[in-house]
Parts: sequence; C-alpha cells; structure tokens
Amino acid sequence: MPVDILLTVVATSVVQSIFGVGVLLFGTPLLLLLGYGFVDALGVLLPVSIAISALQVLRHYEDVDSGFFKNVLFYSVPFVVLLLLLVTTVKVNISLVIGVILIFVALESFSTAIEKALQSIVKYEKIYLMAMGLVHGVSNLGGSMLTVMIYSKKYPKNKTRVTAAASYATFALCQMATLFFMDSVFTVSFADKMSFIQIAVVMFLLTEEMLYNGIDNEKYSKIFAVFLFVSGILLIIKSL
Repeated sequence: MPVDILLTVVATSVVQSIFGVGVLLFGTPLLLLLGYGFVDALGVLLPVSIAISALQVLRHYEDVDSGFFKNVLFYSVPFVVLLLLLVTTVKVNISLVIGVILIFVALESFSTAIEKALQSIVKYEKIYLMAMGLVHGVSNLGGSMLTVMIYSKKYPKNKTRVTAAASYATFALCQMATLFFMDSVFTVSFADKMSFIQIAVVMFLLTEEMLYNGIDNEKYSKIFAVFLFVSGILLIIKSL
C-alpha cells in the first residue's frame, strides 16, 4: 500500500467528514504533486469520497435541500461528465481564481459589501451551477464552488454538510461511471483501493464521534468560514 496515498486519504477524509467535501478538493492536487496521474488520482479518491458521502447522507438524509440538489443534478452533472471526457486533452489551471473567490467568501462575515456582492453572485444559481460543473469536470475543484454556494444559504450544520455530501457524491458517481465507460487503466491495485475505502470509513466514524458531534451551529459556521479561507490560500499557493 503506497504510504503517500494512505496519508492523503487519512487527512482528506477527516476534512470531508466535517464539511461534506474535501477528499477530491484537496486529495487531487496532493496526489498530482506526488506524481500520480489525474486518472489514477480519480481512481483512488472517487470511491473514498463516495463512501464518506454515503454515510453522511444516510445519517441526515431528511435534511438534504432537495430543490438545490435537483438543480445540481440538472445543471452541473452534465458538464462534469462532458469535461471529464475531454480532460486528457484540455489542461486548465484555475486554482488561482478559485482561491481568490474562496478567501473573498470567507471574509463575508466581516464586511457588508462582501456579503451583498456574494448574494448578487449566487442569485444566478443555475448559471453558477453550470460553471461549477465545468470546473469540477476539468480539475476536481468543483467542491470549492459548491461550498461557496451552500455557505451563502446559511443552513444549520447538518443541512450544510448533508446537502454538500449529496451533491459531492453525485459528482463522484458520475465521474466513476464515466471512467468505467472510458475503460480507463489504473496503476493502483483494486486491493489497495478497497483498503483506502475501509480506512476512510474508520476516519469518518472517529471524526463524527470525536469532533463533529461536539460542534454547535454557530461554531460550525465560523469553522466553515475558516475552512473556505484556508482552502483559498492553499489553492493560490498550488497555482504559483
């Protein structure tokens, strides 16, 4: 079992267990930096992400914002699939732009002007979701844009996480199906992938009991803002 992938799975599983996104958002650039190909990164991270998201949805499925989820399904997913089909020939570095947006959103609580600007952006939800699908299909960074949209809705913590998880799982399932029909070749063994899934499930259960359940709605909102800010900084650094 590759130790570098193991450490990546452990770290990103904790993040996704708290916020509903993270395995693809942080795991993809990490594995690319470690020398793995984009398809191999997807082959490892997609099953891990699906496993964690499925557990989160099972725990709080009644809190999913069904209207928002339907919009994700209709306006984002087709672009995720289309751009994934083209990703081997299209190379786009959008980390810097997304990083700046995340920092901008994270500072929303401290500025009325930023809050108004954010509301004006997310008001065009359908167009935003299409753009999110394009970004995710090309780079796997759509989770960052997803968190921006969900954060703007001011949900309670369970609704925030499970709505993000349901949308994120849908992306991952469609990507897995696309890779299957493309007959993609992976270098990481099936046995190792199954081990990574098992480890991710354990990390979710530990994080749920030791961290997530002890965070109230107010603290969660503040922590989520910090998560957005740190995500933005890391994406900017990656782009340089």
